[in-house]
Amino acid sequence: MRVLLPLLLSAAVPALATAQALAAAPRGAVPAGDAAAEGAKLRQIFDGSDEARLRRNPVEAIFRGDLRYADRLGDYLTPAYEKAEQQALVDDLKALTRVDRARLSPVGRIAYDVFKSDRERDLRGYAPALLRISEVLPINHFGGLQTFYPEFASSQGAAPFKTVLDYDNNLKRNIQYAAVVDRMIARARTGMKRGIMPPKLVVQNVIGQLDHILAGAPEASLFYEPVTKFPDAVGAADRTRLTKAYAQQVREVLNPAHRRLRDFLQNEYLPRARDTVGLSAVPGGGAWYEYLIENSTTLPLKADAVHQLGLSEVARILAEMEAQKTRAGFTGTLPAFFKHLRTDPRFQPKSAEEIAAGYAAIGKKVDARVREQFSLIPKTPLEIRPVPAFREKTAAAGSYQSGTPDGSRPGVFYYNTYDLPNRYLWGMETLYLHEAVPGHHFQISLAQENASLPAFMRFGGNTAFAEGWGLYAETLYPELGVETDPYQRMGGLNDEMLRAMRLVVDTGIHAKGWSRDQAIRYMLDNSPMPETDAVAEVERYIAIPGQALAYKIGQLTILRLKAEAKRTLGSRFDPRSFHATVLDTGALPMPVLEQKVADWIASQR
Repeated sequence: MRVLLPLLLSAAVPALATAQALAAAPRGAVPAGDAAAEGAKLRQIFDGSDEARLRRNPVEAIFRGDLRYADRLGDYLTPAYEKAEQQALVDDLKALTRVDRARLSPVGRIAYDVFKSDRERDLRGYAPALLRISEVLPINHFGGLQTFYPEFASSQGAAPFKTVLDYDNNLKRNIQYAAVVDRMIARARTGMKRGIMPPKLVVQNVIGQLDHILAGAPEASLFYEPVTKFPDAVGAADRTRLTKAYAQQVREVLNPAHRRLRDFLQNEYLPRARDTVGLSAVPGGGAWYEYLIENSTTLPLKADAVHQLGLSEVARILAEMEAQKTRAGFTGTLPAFFKHLRTDPRFQPKSAEEIAAGYAAIGKKVDARVREQFSLIPKTPLEIRPVPAFREKTAAAGSYQSGTPDGSRPGVFYYNTYDLPNRYLWGMETLYLHEAVPGHHFQISLAQENASLPAFMRFGGNTAFAEGWGLYAETLYPELGVETDPYQRMGGLNDEMLRAMRLVVDTGIHAKGWSRDQAIRYMLDNSPMPETDAVAEVERYIAIPGQALAYKIGQLTILRLKAEAKRTLGSRFDPRSFHATVLDTGALPMPVLEQKVADWIASQR
């Protein structure tokens, strides 16, 4: 699961072109002068759009290492902010009409198509009937600033704490964050008046998050943590001043804001939250869910078609699991094998340290083989860390947070040690492939490091590509020398099964009236995943409908394109070239990726 936020183009060439991508698409070439002129116009649109976006969204700039607006958080959850975001999409699309797409370089056309597709899709989300729902559901246990801001402001996240100015900027952002928390309450109250409410279990999970944030003395708060370890650049007088200011802010600003939100959720919101879990129970929820499917997958798919695709994938993977059960020498039924995988003590880690050591060893094994499959290797370093305690109960088993393009902040693979007996050793290799190498760390870092791409392609993207790539990366286990025993291979199949079941369960919940317990039971019946994970997964789908569909849809698209390339090119197929083609222009909508790979195949012939 990829976590958190999405520059300049070179002025000399149609700035989007990497040499390989240009060579891969010779058809439709235009004279260099024409391409350069149109590329310059396109570059101006991209640069202007990105600069305006960073001003509206200062946190995105901080994630990139751009600190020009670091004393600001952003006017989130205000009509002015939403109007500005919508108008920016309209303005971007209008500006794009001034560019003659046919006169662009081949990669310039890719960038044009991505920019246009993304903005058209985002703009559809501002339709009044959809906005009426989305604007009054400001918080859940996966969405809302409270899910990431405490760590962001703790000195363990993306915000820098190297200078006195960094510390003072954080104090300013914290005040603005407290104001956003109050706006969450106001938006939720509007939703109560409209009869648009989240499920009770979502509200209860957020209350649990807030209880964790509020636990202990102010000096134990994540928000106080920056003043527990000053850098040398902060002198003694400033240390004294800042320590006092941070403690006072936690006591008088941040804790009261979190307590107001927590008390509102407990006393007013929870009693009126709905017992149902699917969007079909929300007025207008069917249309909202249909939009969320397209927004996540970048394809105009219907819930019924996605549900049926999921059922067919579940059946296929079950057959492969039967084969691994036989290979392991287990003579019972497949459900009995699932129980064996869940309950045998040899599969249960003895400590969090064992998990950390295990991931370090897996990383070394993968690194030894990865260059056989990839010609592009990111420069950004990778760190492996446990999920912070305040969000481990509702967090996924693993996640990734991007680093900075200059390598000053590493990419981070987070693993979850909550409920340690249910963090099975047989699932570690496939999780590493997905979240770290060659999964999200490669995909995100390579895009960010490619300064020839416009910022929206370096730092933006879509879930279908990002998560589809992560799941595709899991299929490279034979080439990378992992999952060599049947138990680790069952871990790989279990993760693939999870993504297939998501197609069934997400649509079941939001389009077919499935209950939470029905969804959990389906996942346990069709995989060896622990109940802790099944519960967290189902509650995730309930909280953020449609997002989990993107993994399998994206993976199947990449696998289909790879199969077409192998079939067409035969012995000329080079996986390193294929992977570079998929990755070297950032996260593409699925239709744009399909065309790019088709052009690459034609160039190889």
